This record gives sequence, C-alpha cells and structure tokens, in this order.
Amino acid sequence: MTTFRPKLWTGVSAAVILAAGLAACSGEGGEGGEQGANTAAVAPAAGEGGEGGAEGGAGAGEAGAQAAYVGVPAESRVALRLAHLEGFFLAAQKQTAGAETAAVLIAQGMLEVFDAQPDAFRTAGLDEAVLRKAAETGSTADIAAAVAAIAAAQAKAGGDPKAVAKGMLAITTGLYSGVVTADGVDPIEYQHSYGAALSAKRALDAAAKAHPELKAAQADMDKLVAMWPAPEAPAAPTPVGQVSGQAARVELALS
Repeated sequence: MTTFRPKLWTGVSAAVILAAGLAACSGEGGEGGEQGANTAAVAPAAGEGGEGGAEGGAGAGEAGAQAAYVGVPAESRVALRLAHLEGFFLAAQKQTAGAETAAVLIAQGMLEVFDAQPDAFRTAGLDEAVLRKAAETGSTADIAAAVAAIAAAQAKAGGDPKAVAKGMLAITTGLYSGVVTADGVDPIEYQHSYGAALSAKRALDAAAKAHPELKAAQADMDKLVAMWPAPEAPAAPTPVGQVSGQAARVELALS
C-alpha cells in the first residue's frame, strides 16, 4: 500500500521552501527522478545548434525528457523549451495553497528550465523580468502576465505545435514516473508533471486549430489531464501505468 508522505511547508519561509524543493530536485531523498527529468530536459539536445548531447546515466524521468528533446525537430526545440517552462506557471495558476507556494513552484521552473538554457529563451524574445516578478510574488496577476509573455515568445519561436505536444507528453510521463514510489507519494513530482500535462494540452489545442482531425487527440488529452484529480497530490494518485497508457493513446491519436 502506497504511503502518502507530503512535505510540510506550512509556516516555512519561501526561501527555505525553495531551497528544500531544489535540493529535492537534485536527487536527495526519494525524489531522484525529478532531477533526471529536468536535467536532461534542459540540457542541450544532441545536434541542436552546435550544442552538446544530453547527459548519460539517465533514470526513468531523465530518459523520457531526453527522448522529448532529441526526438523533436530542431526548428521546434525552442518552442518545446518554452512549453516546458510554461508548465510550471500553469501548475502555479491551478494550485490552491497561496501565493508563496505558487512563487516557489515558479522559481523551481526558472532554475531548472530557464536558467539552464537562458540564451534560447532570450533569443525567442521572452520577457525575463515578467517571469522573475511572478517567481517573487506568486500573485495571480503576475503569473497571468508571465503566461502571456511565454505565449508571445512561442508565437515568435514558431515550430510545430504537434511536435511540441508530443515532446511535452514525453516530459509528462517522465516526470510522473517519480510520483508514486516505494517511499511514498512525491508531491513535487506530482505538481511538475501536472504542469507538463497542462502545457501539452495547450500545445495540442494550438495544433488542432490548423488540424481539425485532431479532435480525437484532444478528447484523449482531456482524459489524461483529468488523471491529476487536484492541483496538489492526493493520498492516492493515479497509478503510473494508467497515466503512461493514456499518454500513449494521445500520442497514437496525434499520429
């Protein structure tokens, strides 16, 4: 029986929370899968504009993220990076624990995704100041402004939304592989994978505007997102196998 062992953040300052969360994403405790997923995802993909290949020794989550970036055409990789970053902001918009927790979630995304490849985001014209403000305040208005800034950068970056949706599906399942572990439920992995799923849905919705035949894929994507029953991890999250299976159905519908 899976044991629910959430991190208790109540009454702790944002700085302490962020330090704890980022340490967790570095592989401490039972959250090694998060480091794998995000390190590989933000590491330069092989053959991308003279950048080196992804790091070796990938765990389950890392392998999924590596496959996401390596498997996406070069012209869509910046768009995928933007979608990956966007997921943290979308998850922050959904959470109900308050501005401080939202700010921590965004700050994690900035460190793990933006700071690992800042030039790629700046080339796309992303307004970094807007993102940093949201990471500081966690306010509803600032997060909405950041999401809008990312959307503007995505429009400039171009790329194929269909390819981005597929890439985000790989990142989603890679991250979710660390949610239910032998040590219990990992609430950080849960939120990060939830954000990735929300971003995958947005990419697919964008693709469907040009490809009406993707309606079946959209229906399957809605079922996938529903597998995160709440913004914060419940005591009994959806089993990993069910999430992976539904993601495979979305990808099949995309194909």
